[in-house]
Amino acid sequence: MTRLTRIWNELVAPFFRRPRRLQVAALCCRNSETGCEILLITSRGTGRWVIPKGWPMRGRGSAGAALQEAWEEAGVRGRISDTAVGSYVYDKFQKSGLPVPVEVMVYPVEVEELADDFPEAGQRRRLWVSAGEAATLVAEPGLQRILRGLQAEAANHGRVRSSIETPGGPV
Repeated sequence: MTRLTRIWNELVAPFFRRPRRLQVAALCCRNSETGCEILLITSRGTGRWVIPKGWPMRGRGSAGAALQEAWEEAGVRGRISDTAVGSYVYDKFQKSGLPVPVEVMVYPVEVEELADDFPEAGQRRRLWVSAGEAATLVAEPGLQRILRGLQAEAANHGRVRSSIETPGGPV
């Protein structure tokens, strides 16, 4: 690394970095005969595979906002844990083309119902896959890491149980 590059990276560039914004996401799970399945949806803009996520909502906690996003984007009704299973960071690009660093807190949802009629039904596709397959379909490395962790847990326990628990017991 040249001295000028090092000066730029260590001294100048940090002044141009924006602080991370927060988003919340719902990791929608169901247990099937083959193990834990994860619900992926397509993004509206690019059609890539993602999990339901969005910005925090006034009057709702992070988990509650994540559950609301699961309903609006995927038609999911279920029980959510107040404890995130992890977080990941990605750059969300604004219409201007400038990146905004975002940290996404991921909350597990035990899916109880999957509605056909929901707010964004005509704008997205849904797909149930194993945690391992989900990790290969999503683009964000941090989300891939979380999904691979669920895959490993499912391999050890046969089901993903401990991910959807609250201090009082399973949700």
